[in-house]
Amino acid sequence: MQRTRFRRTNQTLFPQPRHHQVIKPHQSMAPLLALLIVCQTLFTAHLCSATDTITHNTTLRDGGTIVSNGGTFALGFFSPGNSRKRYVGIWYNKVSEQTVVWVANRANPINSSSSGLLGIDSRANLVIFDGNQTNPVWSNNVSIPITEITNSSSLFYKLLDSGNLVLVDENRGNRGSPVFLWQSFDYPTHTMLPGMKIGVNLKSGLNWTLTSWKSPDDPSIGDYSTWVDRSGPPEFFLRSGSRLIWRTGVWNLEGWSGIPRMLQEDVLNYSFVNSPDEISFSYIIYNTSIFSRFYLDDSGKIQRSVWLDSGRRWNRFWEAPGDRCDNFGGCGAFGICNPNNAWICSCFPGFEPKSPKDWNNLDRSQGCVRKRECDNGDGFLRLSKIKIPDASNARVNMSMSIKDCEGECRKNCSCTGYASVGGNGDVSSCLMWFGDLVDIREYLDGGQEFFLRVDAVELANAATTSQSKGSSSRKKLVLIGVLVAVGLLIFVAAFYYLFRRVKRRGYVQRKRHPKPPFSLHISENYEEASASFELPSLDLDTMIVATENFSPANKLGTGGFGSVYKGKLPDGRQVAVKRLSKNSGQGVTEFKNEVMVIAKLQHRNLVQIIGCCVTNEEKILIYEYMPNKSLDFLLFDRTRSVSLDWGMRHDIILGIARGVLYLHQDSRLRIIHRDLKASNILLDAEMNPKISDFGMAKIFGGNQTQANTNRVVGTYGYMSPEYALDGLFSIKSDVFSFGVLLLEIISGKKNSGYYHEDPSMNLIKHTWELWREGRALELVEPSMGSSFPKEEVMKFIQVGILCVQESAKDRPTMSSVIFMLDNETTIPIPKQPAFVLISKPNSPSTSTTGTGSHSVSEMSMTIIEGR
Repeated sequence: MQRTRFRRTNQTLFPQPRHHQVIKPHQSMAPLLALLIVCQTLFTAHLCSATDTITHNTTLRDGGTIVSNGGTFALGFFSPGNSRKRYVGIWYNKVSEQTVVWVANRANPINSSSSGLLGIDSRANLVIFDGNQTNPVWSNNVSIPITEITNSSSLFYKLLDSGNLVLVDENRGNRGSPVFLWQSFDYPTHTMLPGMKIGVNLKSGLNWTLTSWKSPDDPSIGDYSTWVDRSGPPEFFLRSGSRLIWRTGVWNLEGWSGIPRMLQEDVLNYSFVNSPDEISFSYIIYNTSIFSRFYLDDSGKIQRSVWLDSGRRWNRFWEAPGDRCDNFGGCGAFGICNPNNAWICSCFPGFEPKSPKDWNNLDRSQGCVRKRECDNGDGFLRLSKIKIPDASNARVNMSMSIKDCEGECRKNCSCTGYASVGGNGDVSSCLMWFGDLVDIREYLDGGQEFFLRVDAVELANAATTSQSKGSSSRKKLVLIGVLVAVGLLIFVAAFYYLFRRVKRRGYVQRKRHPKPPFSLHISENYEEASASFELPSLDLDTMIVATENFSPANKLGTGGFGSVYKGKLPDGRQVAVKRLSKNSGQGVTEFKNEVMVIAKLQHRNLVQIIGCCVTNEEKILIYEYMPNKSLDFLLFDRTRSVSLDWGMRHDIILGIARGVLYLHQDSRLRIIHRDLKASNILLDAEMNPKISDFGMAKIFGGNQTQANTNRVVGTYGYMSPEYALDGLFSIKSDVFSFGVLLLEIISGKKNSGYYHEDPSMNLIKHTWELWREGRALELVEPSMGSSFPKEEVMKFIQVGILCVQESAKDRPTMSSVIFMLDNETTIPIPKQPAFVLISKPNSPSTSTTGTGSHSVSEMSMTIIEGR
């Protein structure tokens, strides 16, 4: 590698421009520049290897990069979008989609297609040369006086793993904490990274501001920027030129009052500084392996996105403005915005539109005015779940309690409202508004309390409304109590009458008399369950019309406990209608289980129940319709499986994993499914997987992790050995089934399939043999060709083997499974899996209830059931 040395002189090598401006060298500098070029030609060492520094002895040519020590970020020359212009920037090095987070010469690109150059001058300025290497086009203008540069070798630029490019002087500061004389974090472009500040340094005058790109092809400064308003309690604004677009609200000690979603964050830690030296907002991320960024796009939206390795894309987690009510001041003064209101805007209580004509024509910019002037009868009306008004005309007192705040505001007629800076807590803090209240909105969840000044009439109206609601509630409670008492009395009287009648006829023989039909018992309990879970009930006539009298042409499939039909409700929705078989003795129990379990489950990877129908002996459940049928319908068919590329299989595996994790950990009930298999995974219109068939499911108590049963249920080939042999089941039983399912999805083969070379072989054993021989990729479905990511598929196979290990304690939990599948991490070496309960060759997967009976599932679509 060649090396270029910058000559040390008593003058700077390049003229000193203002920061981020084009350098126009003086004519007297031409000989010196020519000499520099000759030196670079003879001794240049452009950086193309993995180093994280630029020194006086090195330069960076177009085509080379420097990479941070941990490999997270890279710095080099790039061309954005479809542009051919060259810029120096910093981007994520570990992200497959080039994502630039900082641009040096954003206003001064290199227009030529020849190679540019990045180096350091004698005053430690970072300088970019154009393609001809004769004209410096940009400098960061550090300009350290020559007298302070005692040893140029102690000065160098280093790219940190945070994405911050810093100028380090090893001769200053402690050895463990060198002094940064300049850093790119002080000059953000359109992206805010963890550890970066947005705001203003009141001591140095630095403005830490995000500015948008003009377009995806042009990183020069666009129309949008952030701005901090210091006229009242600090708030951050998004603006276009001088026009305000959106604001964060004030910092309420927990987060920005205008961003309720911040309080739901458990991945990031936010920080706000309001001191005589600076006003700034920053954040850190707890797990540094997760890439998260805030950025201001060219359309004027601030977004937070997270990189998903699984989908190789940025996932937008949050953005602002997010809806119509986020637009600054859209409802004018004293107007409140509600995005769920058809009219969007309304006036505060005690206010009316300033211009009724314009207001009715949907021009709300003039806002609202008071109906009556301030008087001695004024009071305060509490408004909840709102974004408190723009605080530019507000005063803050951090030592005043909320009660004293009310008293202080009441004394002054121009005080229009007050709130606690600390949100809705008891923290001593007071924020009082004087003048118009602007940019207020309602939230369904989040926001804080605001106390609005209203006149005596509005206070009386509010009190009357409250009393009316209270009186109405009390009347309802009394009425409900009376109805319950009357109903109980009627029930007791009817029961006594029936008991006396049966006894007189001599039919009371407790030991020999059969129990009442169980279907009636289920019907009664089901109505109670339906009411409890607010499950809509449909009548039998509606179901007959929806399915064309359960026409065979509409049948989607048949299972052990009944048939499933395609139906169409009166409102036009397509549904799957599960009709329990009248002759299925087992099905009644499973039907009850399904009602009691699935009505409580809400997850995107579980099939959703829509309603039910219970009439006499008919027991019917209605589910969302899955147009792509079940996974086995596609997976095990040579023709149809071609449509499942690796991307689809990858997303299906992760979707199933998240659904199982929800059952095990995140739902209100801890549920063991006990019958995970390909035919019980349904696919919606977008190929999202949905777990179904909860008829075999088992509910666990809060601290219960395993149980034993004498009635083994499930499907051979998917059962864990401890469950199949000993009846012992736990969340690890589902993990085993998931592992089998994962290997089936990758291979396109059933676990119980027939292997010609060894009839005793099943998929688990076959996978283990390939794994031990280092040939695991031979497991992959041939229709996927060779275009799949081999390392990722190998990782999935390894996780699948971990899931089917013989000992339950060796298997990972579903949370660990998802972490391993979705992240770059060290995966344990699997132990030998279990090779148990192999079906006969060419036999389908067999479901069992442990009683000797079985049902073969040939359904193209199956539906959830529970226990």
